[in-house]
Amino acid sequence: MRIIHLLVICALVFAASYVYRIKMESTSRTERVQRLHAQVRAERDAIAALRAEWAKLDSPKRLQGLAERHLKLRPIDGTQYDSFKNLPERSPTLVNPNDPDPIGAMIDTTDQEILTGSIPKPEDKR
Repeated sequence: MRIIHLLVICALVFAASYVYRIKMESTSRTERVQRLHAQVRAERDAIAALRAEWAKLDSPKRLQGLAERHLKLRPIDGTQYDSFKNLPERSPTLVNPNDPDPIGAMIDTTDQEILTGSIPKPEDKR
């Protein structure tokens, strides 16, 4: 009988130590999850701060003030445009107008059924 009592006591000690180990692991994992939640919260706060700063830097009033301060721009006058007669001549064409169309010639040499992807017409079996 004493051996059975000793075995039961050993089993209880083993079970208690196993339950204690599980409890410690769950406690450490819970702490890790809480640290990760805190990190996520801090990252979200940093993102919100960066978005607010970007909105401030990208505001049209601020950009207009910077443009006026650093760029020497003036409003456009209607007299700044030139007439068509003062435009330069067109560049010479690369293809002689009397030559056949090179792309059209390539299309003509291809098989029309393959080009359109159509199914060939069935032949009459009379």
